[in-house]
Amino acid sequence: MLITTQDEFSDKSITETLGMVRGNTIRARHIGKDIMAGLRTLVGGEITEYTKMLAESREQALDRMIKEAEKIGADGIVCVRFTTAAVMQGSAELLAYGTAVKLK
Repeated sequence: MLITTQDEFSDKSITETLGMVRGNTIRARHIGKDIMAGLRTLVGGEITEYTKMLAESREQALDRMIKEAEKIGADGIVCVRFTTAAVMQGSAELLAYGTAVKLK
Protein backbone atom coordinates (compact mmCIF):
# COMPACT_ATOMS: atom_id res chain seq x y z
CA MET A 1 0.00 0.00 0.00
CA LEU A 2 1.46 3.34 -1.07
CA ILE A 3 0.68 6.26 1.23
CA THR A 4 1.35 9.98 0.84
CA THR A 5 0.30 13.28 2.33
CA GLN A 6 0.39 14.76 -1.18
CA ASP A 7 -2.54 14.93 -3.62
CA GLU A 8 -0.91 12.40 -5.95
CA PHE A 9 2.11 10.13 -6.37
CA SER A 10 4.90 11.54 -8.54
CA ASP A 11 5.59 8.19 -10.23
CA LYS A 12 2.04 6.72 -10.40
CA SER A 13 -1.24 7.74 -12.00
CA ILE A 14 -4.53 7.64 -10.13
CA THR A 15 -7.07 5.73 -12.21
CA GLU A 16 -9.95 5.72 -9.75
CA THR A 17 -10.89 7.44 -6.51
CA LEU A 18 -12.54 5.02 -4.09
CA GLY A 19 -13.39 7.43 -1.29
CA MET A 20 -12.34 8.41 2.19
CA VAL A 21 -10.78 5.84 4.51
CA ARG A 22 -10.01 6.30 8.17
CA GLY A 23 -8.65 4.59 11.22
CA ASN A 24 -8.76 5.71 14.80
CA THR A 25 -7.85 4.81 18.34
CA ILE A 26 -8.72 6.28 21.72
CA ARG A 27 -6.12 6.19 24.45
CA ALA A 28 -6.37 7.08 28.11
CA ARG A 29 -3.53 8.28 30.26
CA HIS A 30 -2.18 5.84 32.83
CA ILE A 31 -1.81 7.00 36.45
CA GLY A 32 1.72 5.54 36.69
CA LYS A 33 2.79 7.35 33.55
CA ASP A 34 1.16 10.55 34.80
CA ILE A 35 3.26 10.42 37.97
CA MET A 36 6.48 9.94 35.97
CA ALA A 37 5.45 12.67 33.53
CA GLY A 38 4.68 15.02 36.42
CA LEU A 39 8.11 14.44 37.89
CA ARG A 40 9.71 15.02 34.50
CA THR A 41 8.00 18.41 34.18
CA LEU A 42 9.92 19.52 37.27
CA VAL A 43 13.32 18.91 35.68
CA GLY A 44 12.38 19.51 32.04
CA GLY A 45 12.96 17.42 28.96
CA GLU A 46 10.96 15.08 26.81
CA ILE A 47 8.09 13.22 28.44
CA THR A 48 8.97 9.85 26.92
CA GLU A 49 5.95 8.07 28.39
CA TYR A 50 3.60 10.25 26.34
CA THR A 51 5.85 10.26 23.29
CA LYS A 52 5.70 6.45 23.20
CA MET A 53 1.93 6.40 23.77
CA LEU A 54 1.30 8.86 20.91
CA ALA A 55 3.65 7.03 18.54
CA GLU A 56 1.81 3.76 19.22
CA SER A 57 -1.53 5.51 18.70
CA ARG A 58 -0.44 6.94 15.34
CA GLU A 59 0.73 3.52 14.14
CA GLN A 60 -2.49 1.83 15.25
CA ALA A 61 -4.68 4.48 13.56
CA LEU A 62 -2.57 4.24 10.38
CA ASP A 63 -2.81 0.42 10.36
CA ARG A 64 -6.59 0.60 10.72
CA MET A 65 -6.85 3.12 7.88
CA ILE A 66 -4.75 0.86 5.63
CA LYS A 67 -6.95 -2.16 6.44
CA GLU A 68 -10.05 -0.18 5.49
CA ALA A 69 -8.42 0.81 2.18
CA GLU A 70 -7.41 -2.79 1.47
CA LYS A 71 -11.02 -3.94 2.05
CA ILE A 72 -12.21 -1.75 -0.81
CA GLY A 73 -9.38 -2.74 -3.15
CA ALA A 74 -7.21 0.36 -2.97
CA ASP A 75 -3.60 0.43 -4.15
CA GLY A 76 -2.78 3.69 -2.39
CA ILE A 77 -3.97 6.43 -0.08
CA VAL A 78 -3.43 10.12 -0.86
CA CYS A 79 -3.94 13.26 1.23
CA VAL A 80 -3.25 11.43 4.50
CA ARG A 81 -3.81 13.51 7.62
CA PHE A 82 -3.79 12.97 11.38
CA THR A 83 -5.96 14.76 13.89
CA THR A 84 -6.65 14.47 17.60
CA ALA A 85 -9.61 15.32 19.78
CA ALA A 86 -10.29 15.12 23.50
CA VAL A 87 -12.95 12.52 24.26
CA MET A 88 -13.11 13.02 28.01
CA GLN A 89 -10.68 14.20 30.66
CA GLY A 90 -7.56 12.06 30.47
CA SER A 91 -8.28 10.45 27.08
CA ALA A 92 -7.98 11.45 23.46
CA GLU A 93 -8.81 10.12 20.02
CA LEU A 94 -6.19 9.98 17.29
CA LEU A 95 -7.66 9.78 13.79
CA ALA A 96 -5.83 9.04 10.53
CA TYR A 97 -7.72 9.70 7.29
CA GLY A 98 -7.11 9.99 3.59
CA THR A 99 -8.50 9.19 0.15
CA ALA A 100 -8.22 5.62 -1.12
CA VAL A 101 -7.26 5.31 -4.79
CA LYS A 102 -6.52 2.78 -7.52
CA LEU A 103 -3.16 3.31 -9.22
CA LYS A 104 -1.72 2.61 -12.67
